[in-house]
Amino acid sequence: MSRANLVARINTERPVELFSTCPQSLGFDKQSYARHVRKVARWSERCGCTGILVYTDNSLLDPWLVSQIIVESTQKLSPLVAIQPVYMHPYSVAKMVASFGFLYHRRLYLNMVAGGFKNDLVALNDPTPHDKRYTRLIEYATIINQLLSTSAPVTFHGEFYNIDQLRMTPPLPPELFPETFVSGSSEAGLDAAKKLGATAVKYPRPPSECEAEPASNILKSGIRVGILARENEDEAWEVAEERFPEDRKGELTHQLAMRVSDSLWHKQLSETANKTRAMRSTYWLRPFEQYKTFCPYLVGGYDSVAHELSRYLCLGYRTFILDIPPEEEELQHAGAAFERALEQIGLFA
Repeated sequence: MSRANLVARINTERPVELFSTCPQSLGFDKQSYARHVRKVARWSERCGCTGILVYTDNSLLDPWLVSQIIVESTQKLSPLVAIQPVYMHPYSVAKMVASFGFLYHRRLYLNMVAGGFKNDLVALNDPTPHDKRYTRLIEYATIINQLLSTSAPVTFHGEFYNIDQLRMTPPLPPELFPETFVSGSSEAGLDAAKKLGATAVKYPRPPSECEAEPASNILKSGIRVGILARENEDEAWEVAEERFPEDRKGELTHQLAMRVSDSLWHKQLSETANKTRAMRSTYWLRPFEQYKTFCPYLVGGYDSVAHELSRYLCLGYRTFILDIPPEEEELQHAGAAFERALEQIGLFA
């Protein structure tokens, strides 16, 4: 089987779901950014990804407009749209989902973001404490789900939101109902995922450190991880060192961001980086430490990366959100590593 078709087979048989990530708008002009989004979306679809994560924060383009580019450039790829409750009312989110369904008959996924960069929240005058933001998120997503799951009027009275006899028009076809993702790195996040029936997504530590806390049997669970794999171990590390060289400026930027962040996963990964920095292992945090990306990487030969992936799979993780692919070939290499991982644990004949 060619690597180009591999992820499609994985996706069809559904032992795992793969998502890629859309490029961020920073550093692009308008013509080149839209063109690059289209390219990455088409790569992701050709390689069989279920969907593609679209970021949101104060410095980036609106994720809904970026998602429209993705939908208009592909046949079935589903944007995983990052949703920040401070930015819009839950009715507006439900209306966007219903509108995409009406115009494109395309299913969306919703990545519910409880926090974000602390300076962004301060600028928006949102002083809500960390755990309370998840309480708000539960109400927020509940309203969205109720509006999209019925054509009848919806009434909801909560601590943060109130609606009365609100109806969604046009109604969303049931087959397009969006799946919700929530960060599962904190107890508050896991509680929200359980109450919403959402996929709990973590930024994983090395598999050996995750074995004491496997994915929940009652939740869909996923991880956010970059993959840089090649047939040859040394070639993979050469590519990794070239793509993510030592960068003191990026390291200082990361340290500054950590000082103002209240995200539990930021702190967990930073603590792990302090322990793993001196060793060369498949699990690699330099891109995260130097502010080049927001997830750990698995680097090495197909067999080395597959071994680590198989350990995450055995712990119960079935959704994988990959980092922004610099080339289509990178998704193909990742697919080869997933094939071997699935063979190792008997999910792939």
